[in-house]
Amino acid sequence: MTPRHLTFHYTLRDEQSRVLDMSRGGKPLACIEGAGQIIDGLAAALRGMKAGESRKVVVAPELGYGPRDVALVQRVPRSQVPVAEIAVGDRFQTGPDVHAPVVTVVEVAADHIVLDANHPLAGQRLFFDVELVSARPATPEEVAAAQTPDGA
Repeated sequence: MTPRHLTFHYTLRDEQSRVLDMSRGGKPLACIEGAGQIIDGLAAALRGMKAGESRKVVVAPELGYGPRDVALVQRVPRSQVPVAEIAVGDRFQTGPDVHAPVVTVVEVAADHIVLDANHPLAGQRLFFDVELVSARPATPEEVAAAQTPDGA
């Protein structure tokens, strides 16, 4: 079966109904069905939809960004962080490779900082309002591009 090229609009909310992200007012998000480009829970919901259909989707942490992992929170000597100005909430990539982990600064002290490598939405149930704008068979080129590490 040929994967589909999908475009969809979404609004993402947290458990307190705060809007975290949305595509309305811009271009719809595009993905290749089954290519792992979006979280599993949202991909599963889109799989059964037809163009023009809207749906509310609740995604459990296990099908979203995973549960929080306390092992991904680490205390690091301040001298090991090559950034002069650093504050709680700052995010940075830990290496030059595009696949290097991104960490969030959760504590700053004179001699150490605490970094969290969990995704900011790890451990959270996610609430999506989605509208499938279009669905068509993906071209072989689109499928091949979706299977490369950087999607290009």
